[in-house]
Amino acid sequence: MLRFKILASVVPLLAAAVVARGEIGPVLQPCIAVGDTSVELTSLFWTARVHVAFTDDPSRATVRVQLTDDAEAADFAVVDDGLGSEPDSCQANPANRLITIAAQPVDGGPVIYLSSDGPADYRIFVRSKTFSPREAAALIVGAHGDHTRPLQAASL
Repeated sequence: MLRFKILASVVPLLAAAVVARGEIGPVLQPCIAVGDTSVELTSLFWTARVHVAFTDDPSRATVRVQLTDDAEAADFAVVDDGLGSEPDSCQANPANRLITIAAQPVDGGPVIYLSSDGPADYRIFVRSKTFSPREAAALIVGAHGDHTRPLQAASL
């Protein structure tokens, strides 16, 4: 009888977790490869090495990212047709750098001002079914250590 009670209490919790998560299988997070390192967004706050935040006030920003309509003018471009564009580019390995988007600035982490106007530390072009402009900005800022100079070579 005790086993039945335990099972009866665990099943609703598992069902609630599946519904809250939205699906049973793994969730693919936006990711870019930078040299031998992968930079990936994670929703697990405690696993991330870098926590970026966004602001609508340019005076509070430590990094300015401009959305551009011209891929040629961008420092970083994300163009894909959805899942599977480069499936091996972000395999799990110890060199992965995990980034999370925080609601508020965390421990001196970068605060990003995302706009379509300049001046900017980075210019990004995003046409993607899997990346939002915020996610692309978080990845490019998180991929670069000092958060002040444009990243030279990143790819999907």
